[in-house]
Amino acid sequence: MIEDTKDASNHLLERVRDALNTGNPLAIMGGNTKRFLGRSVAAARVLTPLLVGEHRGIVHYDPTELVLTARAGTPLSDIEAALAERGQMLACEPPHFGPQPTFGGMVAAGISGPRRPWSGAVRDLVLGCRLIDGRARHLRFGGEVMKNVAGYDVSRLMAGSFGCLGVLTEVSMKVMPKPGHRRTLRIDVDAAQALRHMDNWAREPAPISASYHDGTALYVRLEGGSGSVQAWSHKIGGGDADEAIWDDLREHRLPFFDSAGPLWRLSVPRATPSLKLEGDVLIDWAGCQRWLRTEADGATIRRIVHGVGGHAIAYRGQTDEPFHPLSAPLLALHQRLKSQFDPQGLFNPGRLYGSL
Repeated sequence: MIEDTKDASNHLLERVRDALNTGNPLAIMGGNTKRFLGRSVAAARVLTPLLVGEHRGIVHYDPTELVLTARAGTPLSDIEAALAERGQMLACEPPHFGPQPTFGGMVAAGISGPRRPWSGAVRDLVLGCRLIDGRARHLRFGGEVMKNVAGYDVSRLMAGSFGCLGVLTEVSMKVMPKPGHRRTLRIDVDAAQALRHMDNWAREPAPISASYHDGTALYVRLEGGSGSVQAWSHKIGGGDADEAIWDDLREHRLPFFDSAGPLWRLSVPRATPSLKLEGDVLIDWAGCQRWLRTEADGATIRRIVHGVGGHAIAYRGQTDEPFHPLSAPLLALHQRLKSQFDPQGLFNPGRLYGSL
């Protein structure tokens, strides 16, 4: 168990009270590894950094119940090390994108890795949280067991909120055992064939935990019991590939991501054919996630993606509004949530959308 612990919740509460009294908004920061995501806020008021990295430590970990609770500033590497000691892991396989990501930052960004379609997103695994809201109240939502998160689940709203609703201080999350056996296969097929394969395998009880196509080959990760992995290896075919590609995919270290040009993340229904968009594409999540390098304008990209029932996020460059525009009813819901949790607009104003 990690011994580096510190409860800095009182200090964080004081900082929020000061901001409430002065009206100065706060830029919530953990390890600052996801800073490139979201809007570049040029507010009339200067945002004061609120550093949560000192609020750290694993509060409770029950390997038998597969539940871990930790303070928001706990380094993600500490969480993963503690889980690995007991043969367990974070099922959402979150990216680090830097040397010191935090547990709370992982939840606030809500980004999941290659395992997401099979094991769940960050928000699916959040059981409960503690949060300092815009009235300087230290609130608790949810719990540490699944039965406590029925109904309207406030704690899962924090996943992907980018700190716009409050300061996360503690999160409880479901974890899972590491699989006993693993094998990665490479199959030389084009994108259309890869999409057909991935769609077909999704209809069968295949022990797949990740798959992506890099433009020339399809990579598939099989995990589970030795018999199942071996049987499906024979069924799928192809040759063995380096296991490190999944870490490289998760952390955007593959050659595809080396370009400094605009990068888009497209979320589409699984069986969607290749989209008529100029640029280079990497297909992830069994076809549900498409990474696109292109100089095409954002309006065109979003129109085409919306037309197939998906949405598009600008990960890098080219747009002042990186997140997919919200419909009027959905924007109104977001604004009501913001007004309830953060009525004075103290927390990361404008990070998600200009009107939040």
